[in-house]
Amino acid sequence: MSEVKADAKSPVSAMARARPLSPHLQIWRWHITMAASIATRASGVALYVGVLIVAGLAASLAAGPDSYAVCIGLLGSPLGLIVLFGLTVSIFYHLAAGLRHLVFDSGKGFLPATANATAWASFAFAAVASVLVWAGYFLLSGH
Repeated sequence: MSEVKADAKSPVSAMARARPLSPHLQIWRWHITMAASIATRASGVALYVGVLIVAGLAASLAAGPDSYAVCIGLLGSPLGLIVLFGLTVSIFYHLAAGLRHLVFDSGKGFLPATANATAWASFAFAAVASVLVWAGYFLLSGH
């Protein structure tokens, strides 16, 4: 027991207590690569939700025309279209971020200016590609 008390008063434990804590979100400055990292994880989670929606669509298709009509009705509602648009953004963003990380895996793209530019490009690609896909859908479907 006396050994534990002696260790608690050692200079090493005093230095350990004096070390700074990790920065809190309120004092940490947000930057584009931080947002890109968070968005990559969030889009991955959204894609899991998308897989569940596709599985539900397949199950409703297997259950018969009435179930399928209900599922299509839900997906075609305004809320359903918003969810599908969000999934489209997630697909395109995750694709761009995956390509970005593939370049990182080759050892390139780590300079701050390059990392920032590719992060912005991933967001821009996701936005433009999603809008183009949905504009094409609305133009071709006559909505």
